[in-house]
Amino acid sequence: MSENSIAFDSVLELCQHQHRRIVLGVLAREQRSLTLNDLTQAVLKYNHQTPITEASADVLTDIRLSLYHVHFPKLSSEGLVDYDPERKLVEPTEQLAQVQPTLSTILDADSSLEAPMELSVD
Repeated sequence: MSENSIAFDSVLELCQHQHRRIVLGVLAREQRSLTLNDLTQAVLKYNHQTPITEASADVLTDIRLSLYHVHFPKLSSEGLVDYDPERKLVEPTEQLAQVQPTLSTILDADSSLEAPMELSVD
């Protein structure tokens, strides 16, 4: 394991919250930069099982705020994503690719998440 790689325990800790599992799963699957809105919709789909058209403004705001202020900074500080708060853009890093096998195992064990995790095009 390289000096820059993230420890198994750190991946487990990051995956304790379902919003982070969803964000990591979607980013790993898509392998491209995604917006705050894209990832808000993914959390809504997988965590709340609600189409964007049926979600209340309060629920959307709560998800956006938690991603923006809590989850993206935490993932960024561990080096799994690069987050540009001005552009509201999240980009997967090489570190995320390195933890993909561990992440896949964790996501597969979460029976509340349907596989494969992908962005919806509602």
